[in-house]
Amino acid sequence: MELNYKKLGEGKPLLILHGLLGTLDNWITLGRQFSEYFTVYLVDLRNHGLSPHSEEFTYDAMMEDILELFEKEGIERPILLGHSMGGKVAMNVALNYPDKIEKLIVADMDAKAYHVQHEEILEGLNALPIDKISSRKEADDDLAKYVDEFGIRQFLLKNLDRTYVGFSWKMNLPVITRDIENVGIEIGKGQSTELPTLFIRGAHSNYIKDENWNALKAKFLNAQLKTIENAGHWLHAEQPKAFYKIVMDFVK
Repeated sequence: MELNYKKLGEGKPLLILHGLLGTLDNWITLGRQFSEYFTVYLVDLRNHGLSPHSEEFTYDAMMEDILELFEKEGIERPILLGHSMGGKVAMNVALNYPDKIEKLIVADMDAKAYHVQHEEILEGLNALPIDKISSRKEADDDLAKYVDEFGIRQFLLKNLDRTYVGFSWKMNLPVITRDIENVGIEIGKGQSTELPTLFIRGAHSNYIKDENWNALKAKFLNAQLKTIENAGHWLHAEQPKAFYKIVMDFVK
């Protein structure tokens, strides 16, 4: 699948993969900062953003998409950075093709299986009368019945695409809803790699727990863990300066 991406800067390649229900636009600000030192590829994963829609929505399929992008762009041994679901895509690439990656950075995601807790969000998105709403304010008012936090609603509504007759979704909402359990599966069962790896977690997030660190280190033998204070799951958006510094210290 030919993914949509945005290319910034010059230098060693750095690929950034967004999380579930996100787009490459979520990483524009940090991407521009990184582009002072790297050729940055901000990527829309399949069924997200402006990338093609598909009935297949698995980590193996998303991995193959990234490998196809490597080949198309002639990308050799990049640094691969992924947040949340994008972190699991990045881990899948690194565990299966470690020789194709120089370093791996995972933002607030473990390789273990999770119960994906997005039922209310998906219910709210599917309940929006997308063919009838006339403004983003109207969409926000409707979504507020399901999602309390304004910031999360604004993040989700970045998926709205204005058309000449109204609005549509950029993301493939039906397939994401149907296959949401695929997002929570374990990555790399029985696999391991010595690839230099950095895990970054938010202090207020519970995705990477202390008690699970040894199991994660058993997969990523050359891994280190950094914690950003006063940050949750959206650590790169909540504490961008701290996130940027931790990443740059690792890649340098």
